Amino acid sequence: MTFEPKDALRIGIVGTGFIAEFHLRSLIGVRNVTVHGVYSRNKDNRDRITALSQSLDLGPCPGFDSLEALVQSGEIDAIWILSPNHTRLAVMETIYDEVKAGRSSIRAVACEKPLARTLREARRMVELVEDAGLLHGYLENQVFCTPVIRGKEIIWRRAARTTGRPYLARAAEEHSGPHAAWFWQGDKQGGGALSDMMCHSVEVARHLLTDPEKPRESLKVKSAVGKVSTLKWSRPTYADELAEKYGAEVDFRNRPTEDFAYGQLVLEDEDGTEMVIEATTSWAYVGAGLRIKLEMLGPEYSMEFDSLSSGLKVFMSRRVSGAEGEDLVEKQNSEQGLMPVLEDEAGVYGYTDENRHMVERFRKGELPDENFHDGLAVVEMMMALYLSAEKQATVTFPCPELEDYVPLVARGA
Repeated sequence: MTFEPKDALRIGIVGTGFIAEFHLRSLIGVRNVTVHGVYSRNKDNRDRITALSQSLDLGPCPGFDSLEALVQSGEIDAIWILSPNHTRLAVMETIYDEVKAGRSSIRAVACEKPLARTLREARRMVELVEDAGLLHGYLENQVFCTPVIRGKEIIWRRAARTTGRPYLARAAEEHSGPHAAWFWQGDKQGGGALSDMMCHSVEVARHLLTDPEKPRESLKVKSAVGKVSTLKWSRPTYADELAEKYGAEVDFRNRPTEDFAYGQLVLEDEDGTEMVIEATTSWAYVGAGLRIKLEMLGPEYSMEFDSLSSGLKVFMSRRVSGAEGEDLVEKQNSEQGLMPVLEDEAGVYGYTDENRHMVERFRKGELPDENFHDGLAVVEMMMALYLSAEKQATVTFPCPELEDYVPLVARGA
């Protein structure tokens, strides 16, 4: 389907959790976009997000009490799917039904990471969006992190072109645990720290290793080795802490998910040259807050980034007291001592450039560089890592077993 360019893109938000607030705050740095609606089953959550959007002067942003009403409104050009993992396929199915029946004129859908909980679900997401003739974008913010954009450009232009392509990318993300109950439930989230966070790590690493003049699929995955553990949150004291905070639905004494994961992926390019991705993710990190560490190594060069090695730091003595918050860095663990401050989290983490890219491509009627096919590839890599961890063996590609595979914790085991 061909879409005529638009002067501005009107987007609708589906989902009203923590990530929706991040996206809205990032949109103040994006031109040619307005927010024209939000849907959530919970009225209080709808009202909170509509009020935030209006306070940021992003548009009228009324609340809708059904998804059908949102996509039928005639005031929406593109949908941002930001709802919990276990709802995303149903959201996409509803959008598909409305578009195919001619009741909606939207042109595009963007979906937050991960695209789906299993490879079968991910393939269905791709089938639905393409059969509906919609443009699609995969919201993987770390690919659009400002240090990633600048670092990759410098390395490939100045070093890789003269001494050879990079051969190793390391990516780590760690914090003290998610914000909402469903993240901790394997059946709803699809897994634990691996599903929640390694989707970032494997994709940003794959992006760094990809020649900027070639498509992402120019790299093929050859094998995967994964390991998962529950190191902290199944200990009785911390399991009880989760139960007290979220209720009986989060039961880490009897139904834990992994809070630590390690993955190694071997890839090759068209010439058969091998390269390696090493990724670690954790919900058991105790530090200032969310930490993202990225490295890329090649024959005569390297690059590295640590989100907590910020240029701005503040110190607060024991006499400074106040309520807990996240005003200095996401997943902040302390209110005292020497603290790093991220002056623009939405920018550093990539949300601003991510949304700028999606808005401009959708507005012009073009497919984004990061789209549902990339989301599908990420899910396939994660399923291979989960299968490897379960079998305690290397998984080699192609692997037909992945098509119907469901991770152990998502099966309730």
